[in-house]
Amino acid sequence: MDKSFQIEAGFQPTGDQPEAISKLVKGLAEGRKFQTLEGVTGSGKTFTIANTIARHGRPALVLSHNKTLAAQLYAELKTFFPNNAVEYFISYYDYYQPEAYIPQTDTFIEKDSSINEEIERLRLAATDALLNRDDVIIVASISCIYGLGSPEDYKEMVVSANVGEELNRDAILKKLVEIQYERNDYEPGPGKFRVRGDTLDIFPSYAKDYGLRLEFWGDEIENIKKIDPLTGDTIEAYDHIMVSPAKHFVMPQTKIDAALIAIRQEMEQQVAVFERENRLIEAQRIKMRTEYDLEMLKEIGFCGGIENYSRHLAGRNAGDRPECLLDYFPDDFITIIDESHVTLSQVRGMYNGDQSRKRTLVDHGFRLPSALDNRPMNFDEFISITNQIIFLSATPGPYELEHGGVPVEQIIRPTGIVDPPVELRPLKNQIDDLMEEIRIRAERNERTLVTTLTKRTAEDLTEYLEKTGLKVSYLHSGIDALERVDILRELRSGTVDCLIGINLLREGLDLPEVSLVAILDADKEGFLRSETALVQTAGRAARHIDGRVIMYAEKITDSMQRMLDKCDHRRRKQTLYNKEHGIVPQAIKKDIQDSLKTIYETAEETVEAAVAEAGVEYSVAETLHQLEQEMMEAAEKLEFERAATLRDQIQALQEKQG
Repeated sequence: MDKSFQIEAGFQPTGDQPEAISKLVKGLAEGRKFQTLEGVTGSGKTFTIANTIARHGRPALVLSHNKTLAAQLYAELKTFFPNNAVEYFISYYDYYQPEAYIPQTDTFIEKDSSINEEIERLRLAATDALLNRDDVIIVASISCIYGLGSPEDYKEMVVSANVGEELNRDAILKKLVEIQYERNDYEPGPGKFRVRGDTLDIFPSYAKDYGLRLEFWGDEIENIKKIDPLTGDTIEAYDHIMVSPAKHFVMPQTKIDAALIAIRQEMEQQVAVFERENRLIEAQRIKMRTEYDLEMLKEIGFCGGIENYSRHLAGRNAGDRPECLLDYFPDDFITIIDESHVTLSQVRGMYNGDQSRKRTLVDHGFRLPSALDNRPMNFDEFISITNQIIFLSATPGPYELEHGGVPVEQIIRPTGIVDPPVELRPLKNQIDDLMEEIRIRAERNERTLVTTLTKRTAEDLTEYLEKTGLKVSYLHSGIDALERVDILRELRSGTVDCLIGINLLREGLDLPEVSLVAILDADKEGFLRSETALVQTAGRAARHIDGRVIMYAEKITDSMQRMLDKCDHRRRKQTLYNKEHGIVPQAIKKDIQDSLKTIYETAEETVEAAVAEAGVEYSVAETLHQLEQEMMEAAEKLEFERAATLRDQIQALQEKQG
């Protein structure tokens, strides 16, 4: 489906956005492999990227290092492109414990995971869109560099049908089963189909709100319709349809048969190696485990840990990279790497960590050597498979600066807010000085962020400040995700005046009430006090008109000086722009999220009200359908806690109905 990108927004590019968009589009047209957009917090980087994608007109991959940030990007881009295919591709595991072996204690850890079916549906929707449309934007996490199955096999297994075509109904049913669809004549759902006389209903694995109905007259397809899965009402009529597989890992039986032979041969070779080395336990272990997997593959076409045989199943040579989401894109797609100073490091690290764990399994007879080829791409493979890349960061790293040339600057905020001034103060009496600054902000109903170097310092400082009567809390990686949401809400609402943390106070936090960022021990050169870390941390005060940064230090390090120079440059440019255009800085306003307790109670009330309303007038299926719509709407609004609670209540209602 050939369709152009169409942006829908109630505003036009302003500030230095038009210049940035023009430069990026020109670079893409000239075929530049790398470009860098250096955009400050609050400058509208996502809107710039949206306009760049629209003007370039090619499919785009937007890569984020963090699921939460990926969700934010997905929501924003979906708003900008309501008529185009904006899809979401992240890891579909709610919980994942990889297979591992610890030689020191002779401990083997079985793989354990829990798959989120809704995220799996979104992943399937992403690949389906890439196969059938040109106007596609995929927002993805690092999981997109992991093996996904061959796009050629995926395309080969697609079921297609045309009105008027002679097609044996039983042949279609067999094909649907081959591509992992399940027959269920009573309960429609993604990845299922049902048969009623001469009517075949297919519910695509990537669709939640429609099904496809094929009506036969003998062996001829008389009608093809898009239907409501609950009522069966016709939504639209089609002349032609293509139904993609229900799973990414699908392949023809001929490939499975060939793989069985190759796996057995490798097993025999590995057993021989262990026996020559007189490692009889390892030889027996790999023989038993592999033979069991071969039997399962032969009988049911699946086995636990099937991904470890992906090289044989896909017919790849040893050492070849796995096929992943990027292989589903056309050759001329573009890649946007958000927060590239962090994301690129993640891409580099995934391969090394995976290989270290798998090498231990192979050396001790738990897996065949071919399991090493079930891996994420390494960094060089990632760079080679991408076409053109735009790095996006407020603090580009060495790789971006070396390869992307002079960064395209976007440092003017439409709100007119200027980068906060940075003040240097001595370490002596820094805590007493900090306490006074926190009190001043609290009296003005403003908030303070304080960054320390260690968790212990954050906790001890919090305890000390609380004893002086200040409303303080701390935030670090030892606090679970749900509790973090409540802590941040307490800060914004004024229940807490000051939040103390480490590097969690950098990328991704949007706290308009914060007017002061205090950096303790700023002259302790290192990762947490590098130029990048200092600029990112200072940016947390850049959403407040009276924002200010205080760095406590005895000397000015090279990182501190570069940070000061960069902030001064940005401040001058914004101030000049405001003066030339008569702009008065405007405070950023953002709604405060409900507490989790309120979210849960609201979800409970929604379920109870829906069930009460159902009474005898609605069927259980209709009630569940209504609740599922509520759940999906909550998820699309990024109200994930409420969506999760609705999901639990739906499951409870289903269990009660037996």
